[in-house]
Amino acid sequence: MSEALRPILPVILCGGAGTRLWPVSTEAAPKPFHALLADETLFQATVKRVVGAAADGFLPPMIVCGRAHRALVEAQMDAIGIAPSLLVLEPCGRGTAPIAAIASELAAQRWPDALVLMVSADHLIADDDEFRRTVRRGAAIADDWIVTLGIAPSRPETGYGYIRRGAELAGGLYVVDRFVEKPDLAKAKAFVAAGDHSWNAGVFLFAPELMRQELETARPDIARAALAALPRGDGQLIELDEARFHACPAEAIDRAVMERTTRAAVAVCAFDWADIGAWDEVWRLSSRDEAQNAVRGDVSLTDASGSLVWSDGPAVAAIGVEDLVIVATRDAVLVVPRARAQEVRAAAERQARRGSGSD
Repeated sequence: MSEALRPILPVILCGGAGTRLWPVSTEAAPKPFHALLADETLFQATVKRVVGAAADGFLPPMIVCGRAHRALVEAQMDAIGIAPSLLVLEPCGRGTAPIAAIASELAAQRWPDALVLMVSADHLIADDDEFRRTVRRGAAIADDWIVTLGIAPSRPETGYGYIRRGAELAGGLYVVDRFVEKPDLAKAKAFVAAGDHSWNAGVFLFAPELMRQELETARPDIARAALAALPRGDGQLIELDEARFHACPAEAIDRAVMERTTRAAVAVCAFDWADIGAWDEVWRLSSRDEAQNAVRGDVSLTDASGSLVWSDGPAVAAIGVEDLVIVATRDAVLVVPRARAQEVRAAAERQARRGSGSD
């Protein structure tokens, strides 16, 4: 079937705790549901990126979220006047491989001509039109290849995975030579200098029949267990069976399929992209004053430089600070050197244990 005739079903994944963005991102309201860099939340921006593109063949999106976040999803979609094609509720997180199996099955049942586009709800993409054009370009080969999006690296980033490109299949589309986990700084610099590596954006475009075939070959245990959690029926709300889904092996689609298959391809992207994983990234992407400070909320700075100071409630005054992240909410305060922002995860996990009485 030609790519012009094959519709695309976006599947938006709202998983991930976002603990490195504590105390704003919490278990009750994780990263995708916050407006970190704009008036709309990351989730809302993701939905709008793939909605209203009917001329490009994009169907209304399927949303996959935790059962506890259903109200957040519905409220934020109502706020932008968009309804999902399906809402899939996870009783627990099991990674993206089980969701790929479930999305493939639901797409095959309800939209048998459609390709599946799996996207995370917490990524920042600067050019929505170019994103859709890139997806459409990848759709030309998606009957035979599982296509992932690769971002041209702008710096030797150690927090992202990389993809080394192999032979060119078509304009801007390549066979994946290998996937590389988050490298050290020396390797990251070498990857950037070589010019044949892309950042792995974690966006996947595939034909459901091909993904089901590859999952059955690589991880039949995941494929069987994930589908066993699907309820019967044809409604717009899909609540996965708790016991059966909990019994499903937890694995990312990257490890379960992409690193094993011979059918992995990469579409090289021409748009700016960021996975906003920690507060130093929020600072880097924010508008800053002449002293390189980024502020939000009721904040007063004196003799400060290179800092992110964020308040979701209380007034914050910072004097003589340099290269800090200061985040205040109604429930907690975080102070950390900007260079150590990746360590916030451990502090958030300790706080969660204290809150549950297990520490």
